[in-house]
Amino acid sequence: MFAYLAATVGLVQGLKYMGEPAKAKLGNQVAAASVLVALAALIYATGRAGTANLLLLLVLLALGTLIGNMWSNRVAMTAMPQLVSIFNGLGGACAVVLGLNQVFGQATPMDGKLAGTVLLLTNLFGAVAFTGSMVAYMKLDGRKLPRPSQGQKLAARVLLVVMVATLVYYMAWPADAGAFTWLILAISVLALLYGVYFALPIGGADMPVVISLLNALSGVATLFAGLVFHDPVMIVGGILVGATGVILTLQMCVAMNRSLSGVLAGTFKGGKAAQAEGEQELRSITAVETASLLAFSKQVAVVPGYGMAVAQAQRECFALQEMLRQQGVDLHFIIHPVAGRMPGHMNVLLAEANIPYASVKEMSEVNNTMEHYDTVLVIGANDVVNPAAENDPDSPIYGMPIIRAYKAKQVIVLKRSSAKGYSGAVNTLFDRQNCKVLFGDAKASLEEVINELKRI
Repeated sequence: MFAYLAATVGLVQGLKYMGEPAKAKLGNQVAAASVLVALAALIYATGRAGTANLLLLLVLLALGTLIGNMWSNRVAMTAMPQLVSIFNGLGGACAVVLGLNQVFGQATPMDGKLAGTVLLLTNLFGAVAFTGSMVAYMKLDGRKLPRPSQGQKLAARVLLVVMVATLVYYMAWPADAGAFTWLILAISVLALLYGVYFALPIGGADMPVVISLLNALSGVATLFAGLVFHDPVMIVGGILVGATGVILTLQMCVAMNRSLSGVLAGTFKGGKAAQAEGEQELRSITAVETASLLAFSKQVAVVPGYGMAVAQAQRECFALQEMLRQQGVDLHFIIHPVAGRMPGHMNVLLAEANIPYASVKEMSEVNNTMEHYDTVLVIGANDVVNPAAENDPDSPIYGMPIIRAYKAKQVIVLKRSSAKGYSGAVNTLFDRQNCKVLFGDAKASLEEVINELKRI
């Protein structure tokens, strides 16, 4: 019991550390060590593992650790959201396998309706998390998928009604061990299909919210699996993952001024795509001119986005901050809650470059004082600084809170091309007289700006 308590405290502490970029790595290590302690305690308490099973468990743990370590080391930061989706999906798949094994592998009869219902819910949530996460992974990875359609939304609703009806049937009708095996198989297949049709219609701009929601579902599946197997650590871990996933999902919906039902409906507010790409005239600026503006600024802000991750320009941002600091310029990093492709994407990148967390500001901290910034560098962000979200009811992102970069004295956007953002909305920031575009790879552009600053 003491080991379980220690493992639970370790999981909670690890989760707390993960909330701070500087301690996130330590948080992962503490949480992993806590799970190992809990696993050792479980094996000792049951005493039924046997030598062969124990050896198999150790081999699988070592193999999983090796694969996870190699995979995470090789993946680029730009592909981290895809990796998170895969890992999240695998957690849901594990819950499904455990549930099916309990019925078909162990042939364990369910003791009462409550236990059976919990097992059915384990497979339902786990299966939805698995296939939903796989679709999210393919969307984020740019894989070719069927275009969103009303038919997909209808199929998802029909499947949801059938699954609810199946659960009601099980709880209302007399228990039948033979029928239960077919029910759990049927609900697993239905949930796998539902996960696909649930995630397919959802737009790319909503993917961070969907990833958080699917993460919460995998936590709930783990919680139910823990109840089935009387595993306190699975219960605690499932509660933590599920609760934090739900809280983060709701917070991100608030940050986007969207309801969760609106996200799940797969459409953004508004409808018209506004202008065609060729209708905007982008005013360009050179690296030399950018360096001059920065050198004569007192306050500078950097708004990072997915483009910074693609260019891997976070270390150049750190070098720029250090150089400007030596010249008496104060530089802040302003992060939108849904910047990037997953929650915390930009925070992780900046922490990786050793950028002081004190210089990282949230949108709400600075939005009312943006006019105090002499220059704002927008690096690869597009939708999160688009004024159309505030003043164009026809924009597909209308109503989403943005970083009001347009209020600064000068705005310089680092872009590879004139392409639109992830939502497909035209960015009316480029129509403003105080906005110019520095074309090129963000990393190369920043290196050039830094070299020019050295000459000033």
